[in-house]
Amino acid sequence: MTIGVLVMAYGTPTTPEDVEAYYTRIRHGRPPTPELLAELTGRYAQIGGTSPLAQRTAAQVAGLAAALDARAPGAFDVRFGSKYEPPMIEDVAPSFAADGITEVIGLVLAPHSSSMSTDQYMVRAREALGPTVTFHEIGAWWDAPGFLDLIARRVIDALARIPEERRGTSEVIFSAHSLPEKILAQGDDYPEQLRASAEGAARLAGITNWDVAWQSAGRTADPWIGPDILEVLRAKRASGLTDVVSCPIGFVSDHLEVLFDIDIQAQEVADEIGLHLVRTASLNDDADFVGILCDIVMARA
Repeated sequence: MTIGVLVMAYGTPTTPEDVEAYYTRIRHGRPPTPELLAELTGRYAQIGGTSPLAQRTAAQVAGLAAALDARAPGAFDVRFGSKYEPPMIEDVAPSFAADGITEVIGLVLAPHSSSMSTDQYMVRAREALGPTVTFHEIGAWWDAPGFLDLIARRVIDALARIPEERRGTSEVIFSAHSLPEKILAQGDDYPEQLRASAEGAARLAGITNWDVAWQSAGRTADPWIGPDILEVLRAKRASGLTDVVSCPIGFVSDHLEVLFDIDIQAQEVADEIGLHLVRTASLNDDADFVGILCDIVMARA
């Protein structure tokens, strides 16, 4: 029996012309104002016109499919569905049943889970798969064997770019995408997951100077989880730090939230306040990372 694997991710506009439709879907059908559209388009322009997320995700999905086939030839059928950009989850999921696949594993390319992020992917996938398919959800996987080791190695590599004489006034800031604070009232443990994963990676990297921050908060009237990384950078500099390693542990590939929010926006703040900022390398389609994803799926199967 072939087991389906539905890999899911946020999605990104393919071309600059796709940004408005993409932004409208994010806003649940409400077109962005000209000012908001211009701002987002401008951010994409600063990282090359569009985000490399689509290509990075495609490489991760292809790598996972190849790894699974190498371990269990013909046992898995891997397909990709996006939350906000074609191919959409709702369009891809029904194709499993159409092809006679009755067991599907759902994996979101995000190590932490939340009621307002990864859980929404699973709800949409379950509804789209229909009653004839048994759906097996993979929740948070930041604690999967080997994942934090990968992060720790990247932290160590980034720290090596800081002069040894300044290591005592340096710190690692682990960050993830902020979400509206209202999830906390619902008992969502998303913040606890971030701190636990940061603590684990720091321990494996052999560092004691570390902290967590949030980034990429949305533009809504509701308050979002903080503190924001830009505020944290200013506070760290005021406390005497000279160097910071940014580790966006909540993201698994290069895309807007890394290439703009960290490499451009956070870097501008760091330059302004005289703080040396370096970032850990993204996982992308690193063979070891793909192997961990393969392990996660195999364990669920």
